[in-house]
Amino acid sequence: MTLLRGHTIKAVLFQVHSTVGLVLALLVSLIALTGAIMSFEDEIVDHLNAGIMQVAPRQTPPLMPDALIARLKAAQDLGKVSAVTLSSDPAAAVHIRFARDDQGSRPGSLYVDPYDARVLGSPRGEAFFATVRRLHRWLLIPGDAKGWGRPITGTVALGLIVMLVSGLVLRWPRRAGSVKMWLKPNLALSGRGLHRSLHAVIGTWVLPVYLVMTLTGLWFSFDWYRDGVTWLLARPHVTAAKMPAKSPRVVDRSGTAQPVGFDQAWTTFQREEGGRFSRALLTLPAGAATVIRIRSWGKDRTLETTRDEFRIDAVTGQMVSAERYADKTFGEKIIAAIYDIHRGAIMGWPGKLAFMIAAILMPLFSVTGILLYLSRRKLRRPAQQPLGRLVPGE
Repeated sequence: MTLLRGHTIKAVLFQVHSTVGLVLALLVSLIALTGAIMSFEDEIVDHLNAGIMQVAPRQTPPLMPDALIARLKAAQDLGKVSAVTLSSDPAAAVHIRFARDDQGSRPGSLYVDPYDARVLGSPRGEAFFATVRRLHRWLLIPGDAKGWGRPITGTVALGLIVMLVSGLVLRWPRRAGSVKMWLKPNLALSGRGLHRSLHAVIGTWVLPVYLVMTLTGLWFSFDWYRDGVTWLLARPHVTAAKMPAKSPRVVDRSGTAQPVGFDQAWTTFQREEGGRFSRALLTLPAGAATVIRIRSWGKDRTLETTRDEFRIDAVTGQMVSAERYADKTFGEKIIAAIYDIHRGAIMGWPGKLAFMIAAILMPLFSVTGILLYLSRRKLRRPAQQPLGRLVPGE
């Protein structure tokens, strides 16, 4: 009875694995391949733009952010500035990003000389990787994170988890302790046997990587998943914390809202951090708020997510909040590093390379899975054909 129940469970899992795999084959492969393309995005973009990211250091101090933007706007109308990346390196150019216009499009960013606001150029590869990123995260569906693309990619990730778990159960050999049985494909086979061996054995190789990719990818797709992970890993006061209240924008006597600048917040940040940071990203608030968000990376930080975050009132220069990476608990550091875990960067370039190779292999499972499905249908067809009719007189 137990053996029969086990066969029934495996039969059901096989149908689930096959059905989910066939339905999601194309989308899973597309999401994986676009992720592979982005694996070394930072290194590629830095290499392509090495000539415009550096300037000759000078004895004169660099311009303050507001003066630099004013000079830039005086030279040409480039739209509203939304964020500025500044560096403690005197040879580093300033990176300026712009807000979306009335049509919803965003102008390309610029690298600018910090000493005289001279435009050095727009980074090559930026538009390409932005499109690949939208395809990876939201399938280029209108609305981006607010559209249908986000829950669709999240559902694909859930489906991949179903395939991974069911595939592992179906793969479980009689001799579970045999390394050869788990990890060595039988390349002497051909046709259906070879397809099954490659599908199962290589799938075993990359299964841990795919689990990490999907479990971290869900963080970006579903709020309920993000809330659950935060509740599980973060301290209670962090889970319940609210964003600092947005201070009203200062208005002049005529009732006109005054534009918010970067200088006050930048001065406060420099006074607080001194020479501890290597670069800082200053982002203007949306709407009528005056609190500027500053994300900064220390000189010994190599990962994108190991950053400190400050919120400073742009009018008064008062520090509203300071969240330092060093003060986080272990669980909070995991949450902060989810993006780097998702792409393997937590293990340096070898980790990114391993995750990229695993992502590139994803279409192999789609192709071999489809071939196995078609071969099963071909094998069933003769057994399902009715016997030929008897011809009178024979």
